[in-house]
Amino acid sequence: MTYSLIHNGTVIDGNGRSPLKSGAVLICDNKIEQVGRKSDIRLPNSDVTMIDAHGGFIMPGLIDSHVHFVFDGINFVEGMNTPYSLNYYKAIAPMRRTLEAGITSVRDAGGADLGMKQAVEQGIIAGPRMQISITVLSITGGHGDSWLPSGADMDLFPATPGRPSGICDGVEEVRKKVREVLRAGADIIKVCSTGGVLSPTDHPEFTQFSPEELEVMVQEAAYRRGVKVMAHAQGAEGIKNAVRAGIHSIEHGIFVDDEAIELMLERGTYLVPTLLAPLAVLEQAEASGNMPEWGVRKSREVIEIHSENIGKAFKAGVNIAMGTDAGVMKHGTNLRELDLMCNVGLSPMDSLVATTKTAAQCLGWDDQLGTLEAGKLADIIVSQTDPLADIRSLENVDNIRLVMKDGRIYKNLL
Repeated sequence: MTYSLIHNGTVIDGNGRSPLKSGAVLICDNKIEQVGRKSDIRLPNSDVTMIDAHGGFIMPGLIDSHVHFVFDGINFVEGMNTPYSLNYYKAIAPMRRTLEAGITSVRDAGGADLGMKQAVEQGIIAGPRMQISITVLSITGGHGDSWLPSGADMDLFPATPGRPSGICDGVEEVRKKVREVLRAGADIIKVCSTGGVLSPTDHPEFTQFSPEELEVMVQEAAYRRGVKVMAHAQGAEGIKNAVRAGIHSIEHGIFVDDEAIELMLERGTYLVPTLLAPLAVLEQAEASGNMPEWGVRKSREVIEIHSENIGKAFKAGVNIAMGTDAGVMKHGTNLRELDLMCNVGLSPMDSLVATTKTAAQCLGWDDQLGTLEAGKLADIIVSQTDPLADIRSLENVDNIRLVMKDGRIYKNLL
């Protein structure tokens, strides 16, 4: 057995408790063995590698519940001219940047296939632990359908050998499509129960898929040892349809209303706000001019109501799990989301819990991740700045001095 001790820092354990000064974490191989004040840690008789945090802040590895590794800032024209296999090579650097930003686990909400996940698991490339949805289920003419009147198709997730097309209509077609995606290795099913900002022929408030179609997705996923369904859901009616069908998490939630909030509270449904996504669309349009007119127009329309409604849902007690839609913006800039969450009513500690404990619960990994506790996997980061005093300091990746995933150090600037 190999032991290491991260010490001389303040522990923020992910549970929302007060920070523990003069804290330390003892790791045995790839698991946490003890957490507490250094003076209370019982060191083993064998050699221990000492890792000095130099007064930094020791935290669980962070979790982004909504990313897309197959793009790194959206450029539709470039995407239409890129061989599909090249996208996997182009994802290597963004995956590394995400890890070095302190994000040790992600849920990829469309695009990454089984090979990308296995490349990380087998140590071929460095990246966060991944939960994958493979593709995005959409009705014809829905958020996942990028057909244009010219006949061109600017599909963000075109079909490949490892990624089936997500277009499906009607209960039986939906049932078969879920089975195809599960066959391809999906850990979670992703569906669009409403329109969206970057789809050309719909609107975020448009309701998509019938309640029966949504219910059969949940049913088919559950047959595979409890696989869950996540829903891109922006309009109020589509959010409520998804929650009533038993969908596990609502992504974006722009027009969530009081009735939807009550339903989410009753069912324990998670909300993944992605407040950064519409802001990133506007920033990219201004910086490069390569965003489509419909995306810019709809982002401007929703950005304020999005923040207002997420704040209302949080204050009501809805479970908030951090997610960014990274890929719409550059990977590695994910932690801008924490300040945006604070702007709608979360405290810095609330935002950290949403990015650790609650995100791990949303992904179903809370038995192994999300908090610094004995028996959990050693996913640990050290920030040289106090995130409770300045949450935006985490946006500077140079402030993340140590990144450990599964007991292995991937970044060490201490």
